[in-house]
Amino acid sequence: MKRFLTIIFSAFFIISALAAAPLTAHADPLSVDADDGEYAIELTMTGGSGKASIVSPAVMIVEDGKVYAELIWSSSNYDYMIVDGERYENENEDGYSTFTVPVTVFDEEMTVLADTTAMGAPHEIEYQLTFYADSITDKSELPQEAAKRVLVMAAVIIVVGGILNYFVNKRRNRDFYGKNNSGKPRK
Repeated sequence: MKRFLTIIFSAFFIISALAAAPLTAHADPLSVDADDGEYAIELTMTGGSGKASIVSPAVMIVEDGKVYAELIWSSSNYDYMIVDGERYENENEDGYSTFTVPVTVFDEEMTVLADTTAMGAPHEIEYQLTFYADSITDKSELPQEAAKRVLVMAAVIIVVGGILNYFVNKRRNRDFYGKNNSGKPRK
C-alpha cells in the first residue's frame, strides 16, 4: 500500500511539473523568399470584445527566411499569446503589451489566443489576425518611423536655432552697448 501511494504521488508530481513547465517549442512560421530584415505589413484583427486593437501596420521580421510579426496591443493587460498551441510571453513590462509571434499564413485568418487580465481574473480570448502579403513595404514607411524622423528634424532645428540665437544676441549686445569682445566700451 505504501509503495502504491508513493507511485501515485510521484506520477501526480511529474504530471503537475510537466503541466506547469513553460513551452519552449515554437509554431512553424511561414517561409518567404525575402532578405532578412524588418518590413511593414498591414493586418486586421477580429474577435474579442472589439475594445482592444493591434497597431497596423506592424513590424514584420524576416529571419532565415521565416516570417515573424511584432504585435503591439492597445492595452498593457495582455500577458501572453498562444499561436498554434505555442505560448509567447509579453516582451514589454512597462507599456503596451508587445509580442513577437510567427506569421503562419498570409491573406487568410490566423487564429490566436491572447490572455488578458483587464477583467480581474485572467481570460484567454480568441482573435483572428489577417496579414496582407500585398501590403509588405519597407519599415521606413511605418508611421512610427516617420514620427522618429520628425522628432530628429525638430531636435536639429532647435539646436541650430539655439546656436544662431546665441550669436545674434551676442552681436546685438555688442552693437547696442558699443562694446568690443573684451567688454570695454568702444572709443
